Amino acid sequence: MENSSTDTTVAVDPRQVSYTHLMYALHAVAVAVGILTAASIVGYFLFSLPSIVAVIMNYVRRDAVRGTWLASHFSWQLRTFWWTLAWTIGASLLFGPFALILIGIPPLVASYFAIGIWTAYRVARGWIALKDNRLMPA
Repeated sequence: MENSSTDTTVAVDPRQVSYTHLMYALHAVAVAVGILTAASIVGYFLFSLPSIVAVIMNYVRRDAVRGTWLASHFSWQLRTFWWTLAWTIGASLLFGPFALILIGIPPLVASYFAIGIWTAYRVARGWIALKDNRLMPA
């Protein structure tokens, strides 16, 4: 069972909740553009302006939410971004050289697709939990 926001003793400023919604919205825009255009989810999530702005916003306000239930959302978003980057680099290093001889293209595309689905899931799951005032797992 996930924890609710009432499990923390530090009060949350409603402006910080709105700020966190904005960060999720920016990440969601990046995922949506990756789904709806020729861009990939992973590519647009990692290298688009909305997502990069969300990561910067996260680092700027991270100390302001420390000790509140919102801190779990800030960490969740950062972990999503950095794990997406790490897995994308790993897949590129593993399958990229084989793409030169065409045998690596299917597993590379499949890897990017799987990473993109995982990223979209994490953004959606986090945003729904925020809407319900729930903590994210550590």
